[in-house]
This record gives sequence, structure tokens and C-alpha cells, in this order.
Amino acid sequence: MSSIKQYLADFGWPRIIIFFFLLSLFVAAPFFGVRLDNSLADVLNRFGQNGIFVLAMVPMIQSGCGLNFGLSLGIIAGLIGALLSIQAGLVGALGFAGAIAMAAPFAVLFGWAYGRILNKVKGEEMTIAMYVGFASVMFMCIMWIILPFDSPTMIWGYGGKGLRTTISLESFYKRVLNDFLAIRMTPSAIIPTGELLFFSLCIYLMWSFLRTKTGTAMTAVGSNPDFARASGVSTDRMRTLSVIISTFLGAVGILVYQQSYGFLQLYTAPLQMPFAAVAAILIGGASVNKGSMLNVVVGTFLFQGLLTMTPSVINSALQTDMSEVIRLIVSNGIIIYALTRKLKVTK
Repeated sequence: MSSIKQYLADFGWPRIIIFFFLLSLFVAAPFFGVRLDNSLADVLNRFGQNGIFVLAMVPMIQSGCGLNFGLSLGIIAGLIGALLSIQAGLVGALGFAGAIAMAAPFAVLFGWAYGRILNKVKGEEMTIAMYVGFASVMFMCIMWIILPFDSPTMIWGYGGKGLRTTISLESFYKRVLNDFLAIRMTPSAIIPTGELLFFSLCIYLMWSFLRTKTGTAMTAVGSNPDFARASGVSTDRMRTLSVIISTFLGAVGILVYQQSYGFLQLYTAPLQMPFAAVAAILIGGASVNKGSMLNVVVGTFLFQGLLTMTPSVINSALQTDMSEVIRLIVSNGIIIYALTRKLKVTK
């Protein structure tokens, strides 16, 4: 009995409550006319769409840089890679791979500069990261207008100037991951096998990296920087490397996310994305100085499950469409709860 209590305490009562609430939504769904197969497919799709954003939190957490509120830098790098891929006319798997390859140099450059900034403000990383993220998005709102892209798919009208707010991927690499080995339960309920496999691969690679000599050194810097420094490890170098990896994962994450939807969104679209990723990994059991692959998987599933199931069940129960209102209440409520609880505990 004591071992069960200890296990429940380690797992965390908030996650247990959220899990059972999510389970109750799945149980109640058929009684309100919500199809379980469609709901499950939607949850898995959102799980695969958003998982890499949550995974991007792990390197910076492990190195002691805290939660990556500046994930928007990585998202911007991914968007630049996607635009270059479209400009080059790459399609299908080649278009998706090309977007990752073209985004990589920007992610490394942005991550390096971002890491240098965070090394100058140790102890205030999360606050500065938030400013960096917001400032970068606002700066790119100007750059999206003046950058010399000229593909008719991307610019405003005929002979117009500046990039559109939304750019379709229909002719390029729309759902290139989702449709790979997809399992069709019903005509409208499709499990995105390729997307889930890609996320699993990223999880495995990060898990493997953290067990290498470099990954172990990075974790040591986060858990005990004085010991790591005494052992000959450059704490600044490890922190910068963690920021670069996190920024690159943010770039990959936005490409996975938007191939699933079938379009790119520019300008202010990246502003709120880091907050959902932060909330998800905190709900998964991570703290501001320790995170694991299990935290990523559990947190992403619980967070995206609630965002998917709550509006569906409540809309059907009330016979009205309040999807966006409910989604905003649930998502922002979870974010506020996760941040206030974890930040309070770590003070």
C-alpha cells in the first residue's frame, strides 16, 4: 500500500486528476454523440503535431537555462527554411527534408546568439527569453514584408510585395508525414502514423544524446555547475549547445506542425506557441531544472487531449459552438496553473 502511495505521489496528483478528467471525457463522449474514433484520431494528430515543441524544452532545462520561452526563434528559423523550400520549388518528402536542411543554419545561428545572451544573464534566463521571443517575432513582422521572395504562392497578389499571412502547402509537402503509413479507421478518422513515428524518432535521438558524454556533461552543468566546472566542463559552452539544440528542435517542430495543417502562418502566429509547450512539459512532471522524455510524452498527451476533447464534449452537450472560447479557457487555465505551481515550488 505504501509503495502505491509513493508511486502516486511521484507521478503527481495534478497529473492523476487531469488523466481521470480526460478519461471521463472519452467515456462521456458517446453519450453526447461524439465519435470516439474521430476523437482518438484528433488527439493523436495533435499529439504528433505539438510533441517536438515540447521536446525542445528538454535540452535547456537539463543545462540549467530553464524553460525556453524564446522558442519563437526556432519557429522563425523553421519558417525561413519552409519559405526557401517553397521558393526552390521542392515538393513531397524532398520539400520537407529540404525545409529542415535550409532551416538548420538559421537555427544554429539564432541559437548561438540566443545562448550567448542567456550566458550573460544567468539567473534571469526565462525573463530575458520571453523578451527575446517577443522581440524576434515583432522584428520578423517587418522582415516578412521586405524579404525578396517572389514565388507567386507566397506573395500578395500579382506583382505584390511582401509575404502573405497564410501560405498553402497544397502543392509542396502538405501532410507528407501524416499520410505516410497512415491507418484509416474510418473515412474521417485517420491515425497519422508517419507523424507519430517521426516524433518517436526525435524522442529516441534526444534520449540517446543525453546519454552521450556531451549530453551527460550538459546535464551536469544544469544540476551542479560548480562540480561540472571543476571537472573541466565549459558551462557556457554546454549551455549554448543546449540552446542551439532547443532552437533547432523548434524549427523542426513548426515544420511538422504546419505540414499537418497544410499551410504556413507568418507574422504574429509564433507568439503564443512557446507557452503551450512550456505548460505541457510542466504538466508532464518536469521542473525548471529537470526534464525527461516521459515528461514530454505524458505532458503532450494530457495537454493536447484536454484541448481536443473538452470543446467537443461540451459543444455537443450544450448544442452550441463554443470551441474557441472553451479551448482558450482550458489552454490558458492549464498554462497559468502549470507555471504558477512550478515556479512557486522552485522559489
